[in-house]
Amino acid sequence: MTVLDEQEVSVVTRNEKAATGCLVIAGLSGGSGKSVASVALTAALRRRGYAVVPFKKGPDYIDAGWMTTAAGRPCYNLDPYLMSEEAIVHSFQQQAIGADFALIEGNRGLYDGVTAEGGFSTAELAVQLDLPVLLVVNCSKTTRTVAALVLGCRELDKRVRIAGVILNQIATPRHERIITESVEKYTGVPVVGIIPRMKTDIFPMRHLGVTPQQEYGAAETDAAVDRLAALAEEHFALERISALMERRNLSTTPSAQQPGGAGKVEPVKIGVLRDAAFQFYYQENLDALQEGGAELVMINALTAEALPADLDALYIGGGFPETSARQLADNVSFRDSVRQAAEQGLPMYAECGGLIFLGRSIILEGDEYPLAGVFPVTFSMSSKPQAHGYSTFIVDRENPFYSLGTEVKGHEFRYSVVKSWDGGPEELALRMERGTGFQGKRDGLVKKNVLALYTHVLAPGTPEWAAGLLRAAAG
Repeated sequence: MTVLDEQEVSVVTRNEKAATGCLVIAGLSGGSGKSVASVALTAALRRRGYAVVPFKKGPDYIDAGWMTTAAGRPCYNLDPYLMSEEAIVHSFQQQAIGADFALIEGNRGLYDGVTAEGGFSTAELAVQLDLPVLLVVNCSKTTRTVAALVLGCRELDKRVRIAGVILNQIATPRHERIITESVEKYTGVPVVGIIPRMKTDIFPMRHLGVTPQQEYGAAETDAAVDRLAALAEEHFALERISALMERRNLSTTPSAQQPGGAGKVEPVKIGVLRDAAFQFYYQENLDALQEGGAELVMINALTAEALPADLDALYIGGGFPETSARQLADNVSFRDSVRQAAEQGLPMYAECGGLIFLGRSIILEGDEYPLAGVFPVTFSMSSKPQAHGYSTFIVDRENPFYSLGTEVKGHEFRYSVVKSWDGGPEELALRMERGTGFQGKRDGLVKKNVLALYTHVLAPGTPEWAAGLLRAAAG
């Protein structure tokens, strides 16, 4: 593939200086290679000096983390289930203003949604934003059939504009030539890049998909992103991909204002556990707290001796506490400080991995590791997902953050199991209308000013989340 030389770059920039090049990168399925393609393209454009704003069609934390690293700026989630169309347009325009490129990585297959009609799919997001799609296809053990797959995607919904194709798992030049000729002959869609078959994965996989970049050392993370940038520069036709993009003059207009903002409170200080164990935070959630008047204090639960004494609230996101169970257990003083703060009434909001940390212990391969002990729950891990996908709950019991009757959309993805609990479902604050929850189709453990739940929430879709946490912090 011929990459864009400096003269061509300057021509594209000069002709479209005020416009942002916008593109959705999708696949035929999970594991198609779209994460590799998205990070590679983002890193290559950044290496050439462009400002690239990354987005991820959610719900997703891990791919978003890699996109953040590749772009050198936060990645934002766009989710048609969790967010209204108005909120999606607002977030896209708000974050992409002034950028050279705005790239949206899809999730699962292009048309995969929660209904037979593809509701809340990557395709639906592309249609909502009226953006072209770059389709990544895994070509392992196939040739001309790839053309049939691309043709089917092009024809299934004529509103979806498939502008180009990236061929993944290409074994030889002959393999590339046959597929390229077939795709372009039968579909008219140009092939604009390949990802060669590699002996080792750049992104090792785990049960949630790609391994989080927080679990790599900084040098390893940078090396992986650099390797992908080099891959794109060698094997992607960057000038052709740029030409396929939708050019937008983006601005924040009155019609695109964020609906239902959280409002401001007096300045408060909210602690956020953020380390290798707790890594799942939507940038939008952190932004919403800061915009509402909070100073965020990042805390490493693996190394800090105790919570800071001057916190007004604590936010514990999800992650993989099981992979750091020994370090969490060994940090006795920190665990004790969290339990004591909860007993003294410090507002705490904990999601999924944060819920586990507030439990009594976790059992892994026969060994039991003590945790913060705010709730009398012992967890273990299963080899199979215990909850997976979008969820909705109704608040029907008193709690520190949500008003009674509030309906909240979120998502769950967990392998943890509630092994024992000194309580019953009737004590939980949230009724699951969709999803699994903690137990008995309910979620939300409450103790004093603590709410811990399995459901993850995205702030732009649920303004009540930031409003409730800020209100509790303000006292």
